[in-house]
Amino acid sequence: MLSTKPVTTETLGKHGEGIVSIVGCGRLGILHACLFAEAGFRVTCADSDQAAVERILKGRVPFLRHEVEPILRKSLTNGRLKATSDLKAAIAQSNVVIVTTCVNVNSKGKVDYSPLEKALKLVGSSLHRENLVIIVSVVGVGVTERLLKEILENSSGFKAGSDFYLAYSPILFPEGQTLKGVSSCRRIVAAPDKISLEAALNVIKSVTKADVIQTQDVKAAEAAVLFEATFQNVNSALTNEFAYLCEKLGIDYSSTRNLLGSYANVYLPPTSTNDATKILLEEAENLNVKLRISETTIELDDEILRHEVELIRDALKSCGKPLRRAKIALLGFSQTPNTADVPKDSAKKIVSMLENKGAKLTLYDPFIVGKILAEIEHAPLKKSLMEAVEGADCMVILAAHEQLKRLNLKKLKLLAKMPAAIVDLESVLDPAKVEAEGFVYRGFGRGVWKK
Repeated sequence: MLSTKPVTTETLGKHGEGIVSIVGCGRLGILHACLFAEAGFRVTCADSDQAAVERILKGRVPFLRHEVEPILRKSLTNGRLKATSDLKAAIAQSNVVIVTTCVNVNSKGKVDYSPLEKALKLVGSSLHRENLVIIVSVVGVGVTERLLKEILENSSGFKAGSDFYLAYSPILFPEGQTLKGVSSCRRIVAAPDKISLEAALNVIKSVTKADVIQTQDVKAAEAAVLFEATFQNVNSALTNEFAYLCEKLGIDYSSTRNLLGSYANVYLPPTSTNDATKILLEEAENLNVKLRISETTIELDDEILRHEVELIRDALKSCGKPLRRAKIALLGFSQTPNTADVPKDSAKKIVSMLENKGAKLTLYDPFIVGKILAEIEHAPLKKSLMEAVEGADCMVILAAHEQLKRLNLKKLKLLAKMPAAIVDLESVLDPAKVEAEGFVYRGFGRGVWKK
């Protein structure tokens, strides 16, 4: 048994001090586990999903494999990290509990806190005095103190702020985070009392290189996180609107954006997760407040996806071919460029939309293996780029991998079923060079093609 001797708030974040349990073995949980293990903590990943636990014990993950798996295996070997499906036992042996269980938000914007509530009931049932619980899931305004604290107190019989410590330090867009992203993002740490805040600050500072903002106003922190997510989503929607306009104006948005300097954001792909914005919208609806810009942001994501499919249709039409029964090679799915990661949501949605329109698809990504593509099982995954594009009527670039930036257009021309099209949704190719090789070119935000 590991010692459960209380660790003082002054030493809690120091190297080698503290036993950390990570509740939830999803992407955010595993990333935190790696960071804490690297910082010298002893870490236990706890999840009721036995398959997820077994995967961790083998040092395997379905995302960021080359980045995360070496740390997992090293930490398993040196004893810094372990995994279990016995959450109660993990909590009972810990000083610090990091809760990464996400809130569910459905397509209609309905927020479901039950997964987080269930996890916290289990956490509370095994809490001991002086435990520090940090919630890193994004929640609505007032939820931490009104709901989550109450669950922990009722299930433990302890009082937050005196018997155990409770803090809130969320991470936005958890499904797209990397180790570097989590360690370098600016963190808010909020707690209703000074002791909890001090303890949480020491822990979070041990795994982040960025600024840590502290406050005892937990509701303000919850609101700030939702606002930050919505600012980013609104900026992304505005960027995509400008890109669409550039197509119609016959100019290249990439070049236009460079002229704007600091006023312009880099291109952000559509359908980045809007869960935090949807939580904010539900909060506003409960208060009978209409957030029109935020609502429009979510609607625009789907519009951009439909437009991208129309770009593919238009490119094929210029080749004298219909979308139905066209052979389309989709190139690049990993949501993180040049990394073995899970398929991006926008790519999965485009696959579904094209399949529904009768297109015949082949898939290729140099970083993705077949098992990760289980969610896109209808389209065959090819082992090589040449195999994927052979006989293709259209090639669609969905990820900004270096390999796809350096496509050998002369070889592609010999393999494709000419006349053929290249649709560049990541702005990685030179339209003039593509058309010089005889392809029809289309690109999101790039109204500079001639054919």
